[in-house]
Amino acid sequence: MPRPAGSGKMPVGYRNDAGRRFPEPALRLAGSSLKPCELPGSAMSTVARTARPRPRVVIVGAGFGGLEATRALARSPVDVTLVDRRNYHLFQPLLYQVATAALSPAHIAWPIRGIFGRQRNVRVQMGRVSGVDTARREVIVEHRRIPYDVLVLATGARHAYFGHEEWEEAAPGLKKIADATDIRERLLLAFEQAELVTDPAQRRALLTFVVIGGGPTGVEMAGAIIELARFALARDFRAIDPAEARVILAEAGPRILPVFPESLSANATRALERLGVEVRCGIPVTHCSGQSVTVGDDVVPCRTIVWAAGVMASPAAKWLGAPADRAGRVRVEPDLSVAGHDDVFVIGDTALVAGPDGRPVPGIAPAAKQMGRHVGRLIDARARGRRHPGPFRYRHAGNLATIGRKSAVVDFGRVRLTGFVAWLLWAVAHVWFLIGWRNRLAVAIDWGWNYVTLQRGARLITGALHETQPPPVEPAATRDRAA
Repeated sequence: MPRPAGSGKMPVGYRNDAGRRFPEPALRLAGSSLKPCELPGSAMSTVARTARPRPRVVIVGAGFGGLEATRALARSPVDVTLVDRRNYHLFQPLLYQVATAALSPAHIAWPIRGIFGRQRNVRVQMGRVSGVDTARREVIVEHRRIPYDVLVLATGARHAYFGHEEWEEAAPGLKKIADATDIRERLLLAFEQAELVTDPAQRRALLTFVVIGGGPTGVEMAGAIIELARFALARDFRAIDPAEARVILAEAGPRILPVFPESLSANATRALERLGVEVRCGIPVTHCSGQSVTVGDDVVPCRTIVWAAGVMASPAAKWLGAPADRAGRVRVEPDLSVAGHDDVFVIGDTALVAGPDGRPVPGIAPAAKQMGRHVGRLIDARARGRRHPGPFRYRHAGNLATIGRKSAVVDFGRVRLTGFVAWLLWAVAHVWFLIGWRNRLAVAIDWGWNYVTLQRGARLITGALHETQPPPVEPAATRDRAA
């Protein structure tokens, strides 16, 4: 091979385990794991090929973004370690159906090891990440450290109570299976306890349910609660009529579903009101307790509250010492890397990314999947010494929200749908995005059964009666003697 002009030495390249020469950008990916070597035929290149490990990619979080990034690296010459504090991937958009007894938790979750059992370059580790040592390039997982050459943080978000963390006990949010089963128990226990009490005021409070937050989760939860009361539980009790349940949806903003066009938001409001939900907009919640909710100046006695008003990103920004917005989302570069750390990427709900219109990319599953796919392709391109795929570009596929039986709203930009057609499209989309054909088939069968029979088969109270049980009511004769 001819020597390059002006050089008295052989050209230098970079080699992987298979002996393929890499250009300079590959060195930035793997750090010390890719070292300079001479051209083929030298003793040095032979030693380097046998001793050099593959780049180590650590992905934290097995949500939509983490799964998509891992899948994108299936054929890449890297070793992937996927870390999550749970051993399953959860389809969060349908958590509210677990909370309202429409689905079993097993229908919307799948073991992570089962998902990647055939992807040989993936190792799954279960553990809670508590920090990142960027100087040593290590992820701190409980009492151990995992070294990385490239790090992808897809750690999601948690509930945000806007400075009122004391509300969490009375108003649980909905982010994990434990949250959904806890809310399910609170809902079902409220009806069971209302069956036992005789005091009218206490019974009204038990049969009053308040959902705080008018986004898709809040709207879907409110509609599901009222349908649970009026259809699934209609003939189950003797002392009470479940149809008398009162469901209030409280939204501090001027309208529900603010990310949807105003016409669809108004349609959703009318659909909820036809079901019997009280929609209150433009009035913030100022107090929550186990006995009541204060909406503006109105104190509403109730025993069951569901929080769907806001989220806060994971503490990834603190781990990295990176700039973040008020919600804790890391401000990332156009390629989703962190400023000053081109070997660290942040995706999903944890990242603050500008969309084509300049507004932040929404924290929804399709956005996280697109980010994960982009980062996976970028890492693969670096590992192979290929051309960089460029900055991340978000493509908005649309917004969907279901309101109840046979009713939903769908926004595809120029195409907007409501009613049964929108509901059918929503159902097909959510079934398709589930992991595994077993889950897809099980959910489709359950929904078909629920639609035909108006019944819900997951009406289980698996815990013991706890603090939500109302105090005993004195017999009338005792009260009369005391008076």
